[in-house]
Amino acid sequence: MEDKSRSRTWLELLWFNLISFGVTLIQLGLVNLFLYLMRNDLSPVPGFLSGIFNEETLGKGNARMGYVLPFFLSNLIANTVGYFQNRKTTFRSDSPKRYVLIFIAVVLVLIICSTWVQGRIVYEISRHAPALHPWAPTIAALAAGLLQFAVLFPLEKYVLFRKKED
Repeated sequence: MEDKSRSRTWLELLWFNLISFGVTLIQLGLVNLFLYLMRNDLSPVPGFLSGIFNEETLGKGNARMGYVLPFFLSNLIANTVGYFQNRKTTFRSDSPKRYVLIFIAVVLVLIICSTWVQGRIVYEISRHAPALHPWAPTIAALAAGLLQFAVLFPLEKYVLFRKKED
């Protein structure tokens, strides 16, 4: 029984990684598109977020919605797609649909952290490796994706889509 469970976990991990790759492609495309489309949006980050997303951590001129929102939106859209795909394909779960609310609550906190990490990475690349600046959003999104994977796989496998014991 334990071998079957271990094999299932490895298979789920493989599927989760494949879906995560697709999620990453969605996120990378969206973050770069949104950054381009919102490049002229200079409106400041709302006050309650300014302690996290400020010029000291993100760099001069980056504590603005046109910089922060693309990371947040691309993450939210891509991870929501990943949630439903993992529910259907990876874990073949019939868990209650209301669990998506738990997922969204966790992923919102995770995205705020990831958005900060992405902004910080782009800022540091711009400061220390300006030649890589065009690739900075992509590099940052990949790093944030690794952080998200470390949280989301166990959350989905052991909490949201947990299999009932036979």
